[in-house]
Amino acid sequence: MWALAPEGIWAGGMNMAAPGKKTAADKSGPNARRYPRFAIDARMQVRMFQSGEFQTCWGHSTELGQDGIGATLTGELQTGEIVSLEIPLPLSAYPLKVRAVVRYRDGLRYGFEFLTLNPTQRDMLRRVCEVLATKS
Repeated sequence: MWALAPEGIWAGGMNMAAPGKKTAADKSGPNARRYPRFAIDARMQVRMFQSGEFQTCWGHSTELGQDGIGATLTGELQTGEIVSLEIPLPLSAYPLKVRAVVRYRDGLRYGFEFLTLNPTQRDMLRRVCEVLATKS
C-alpha cells in the first residue's frame, strides 16, 4: 500500500531524503515551509478538469507534510491548477481525499498545497507525519 522512499540524492532541486527524514527546505525567506516534509512513497490518484471533461492520472508521492505533498505524475498539470487528490496513508483504512492547488512543477515532478482539510484530515496528517519523523 505505501512505503517510505529509499535513501536519495538531490535531483533537480528536490531532495529525496532517507526514510522518515525531513526533506530539505529553506528555513528562511519567502519560500519557507510552514511544516517539515517527510519522504513517503505511495501510489496516488489525481483528478482534474481539462478540455471540458474530468480526467485522471496516477503518480507516486515523494514527500508529505501537514500542508502539502510532492509527487511524480503521469499526467500534465499547470501551476495554479486545482485538482482532487486521493492518497493512501499509513494509519488510515481509507485514502485521504482532498482538493489541492499545484504550487510547483518541474517536468513530471509536482508540489501540491492542500486546500480543504477538515479537522479529522488535519489530525490524520499530523499523526502520519509524526510517525514518518520517527522512522530511521
